[in-house]
Amino acid sequence: MAYPTKNKKVIAFVEESAKLTCPDQIVWIDGSEKQLKKLRKQACKTGEMLKLNQKKLPGCYYHRTAENDVARVEARTFICCKEKENAGPTNYWMDPQEAYKMCYEIARGKMKGRTMYVIPYSMGIVGSPFSKIGIELTDSIYVVLNMAIMTRVGTDCYDVLGEDGDFIKGLHCKCDVDPEKRYIMHFPEDDTIISVNSAYGGNVLLGKKCFALRIASFLGKNEGWMAEHMLILGVTYPDGTKKYIAAAFPSACGKTNLAMLIPPKHYLEQGYKVECVGDDIAWIRVGKDGRLWAVNPENGFFGVAPGTNEKSNPNALAATKKNTIFTNVAINPADNTVWWEGLTKPAPEHLIDWLGKEWTPESGVKAAHPNSRFTAPAVNCPCLSEAFNSKEGVPLDAIVFGGRRATTTPLVYQSRDWNHGVFVGSIMSSETTAAATGATGVLRHDPMAMKPFCGYHMGDYFAHWVEMGKKASNPPKIFNVNWFRQDQNGEFMWPGFGDNMRVLDWILKRCSDSVDAQETAIGYVPYAKDIDLEGLDYSRDTLESILYVDKARWSSEADEIAEFYKQFGDKLPAELSENLKTLKANCAK
Repeated sequence: MAYPTKNKKVIAFVEESAKLTCPDQIVWIDGSEKQLKKLRKQACKTGEMLKLNQKKLPGCYYHRTAENDVARVEARTFICCKEKENAGPTNYWMDPQEAYKMCYEIARGKMKGRTMYVIPYSMGIVGSPFSKIGIELTDSIYVVLNMAIMTRVGTDCYDVLGEDGDFIKGLHCKCDVDPEKRYIMHFPEDDTIISVNSAYGGNVLLGKKCFALRIASFLGKNEGWMAEHMLILGVTYPDGTKKYIAAAFPSACGKTNLAMLIPPKHYLEQGYKVECVGDDIAWIRVGKDGRLWAVNPENGFFGVAPGTNEKSNPNALAATKKNTIFTNVAINPADNTVWWEGLTKPAPEHLIDWLGKEWTPESGVKAAHPNSRFTAPAVNCPCLSEAFNSKEGVPLDAIVFGGRRATTTPLVYQSRDWNHGVFVGSIMSSETTAAATGATGVLRHDPMAMKPFCGYHMGDYFAHWVEMGKKASNPPKIFNVNWFRQDQNGEFMWPGFGDNMRVLDWILKRCSDSVDAQETAIGYVPYAKDIDLEGLDYSRDTLESILYVDKARWSSEADEIAEFYKQFGDKLPAELSENLKTLKANCAK
């Protein structure tokens, strides 16, 4: 066989994996439109993909996953390192030898009658100092076509590797899509990922959470950089000045909406502009200037469809209008387009739901799966930043953390310094709702929004954050936001969406020391007069109330944080313990 690369490690990986899985043939993906077009045609012929209305949605296709395979499976996602202690209390762990043996037995011979596709891809711009190369082997055309959207696929990746370069190995085998034998295994010490018995994007697009966060966070710790679950956005001022923010939020906290925010009318009229550099993942390094510089290693958006509409996120919706793959949404047979809950009101009279069944508004079930997705090329996004393709990335002025809290946490506050900011990120949490759990106000901790994605011990991860603060002579300032404060009737007290620009404006003013703040028990909070309310029918008293820091509530919060921290034992950095002590002391004053 003629190989498109001379890299012996790549060739060995492909040959060994083929010997294990026994595909009928091997196809080397080159990233060309000619080859991808052929694969789309093939997938439509077998029914793996459906071609949508090419006039209304040019280049768009539809896919359904199995009913038992619709989301990431955290309970079957493992970190496989030699010492269990190194995986830490927030990860599932398995011994690497045991994990390899089990996965190999599951995958043995499972590509018989199928094709193995070899996907060379780069996370980040090919050849950038930020970038890393991966090779994913898969028996799914759906995976190939999604990876071609989400990453930079092409033979130029082999040029970067040369004859002896290292890469992240990824083996994906659909097997029987058996949930009882479904595993997503990460071997950070071996730069390897294995996914078996799933065909859902989050488990099988191995460049995404598997590589770009779990494996990359481990690489970052060892190499002195950071892989974070963060959006990156740029704010351009009327005078042309550009500022950049990276922000981390757990799911259901408006991350994509913030990444693609459209500012209020009077900001637009003055000439402000918000641009998206990335909606999900940031790789961050210390620059020569002592600042932290960030890139988005992805090339597309893997977004949740339900709730995305012309009002909530017009930029995300616009990104889906061409060359997009829709997964588990509903199909409108009237014009062969797609629909999901929240797209339009009312719902169409007749749809084909995500299970392929006839659907009407009286069906009593959702037409699209709640976790249905779109995979859209970033280049489609109307507000995509020109810095998206920068090999150097963008310098961060601010890092923002946030959760969904009905009480306690104010609209926005600033940390006192870097280590206090690490503390603020480490205590990120969201409150559960009665609908979900039967009890309101139960805290789900998700430090830095990385709990499901950190590839090693989270105590060591916190320590790495502390170390990065020492390496950066001019680090960004760190803030926390909470768009979700509620009144006594359970109504949200802040309008959110585009009006979050008003809070970002204050954050960036703090970064340039052009506005004052009041010191509280938890950090610096705005004076209500300094949050721009122009054009907003909103009471200054309400704003005061969601900026108020209640010491009694925060005293209880401190006790809860102490309990949460216990799981990290002696791995918890002293800097975080000190900040917890300070919080307790401040609340007692």
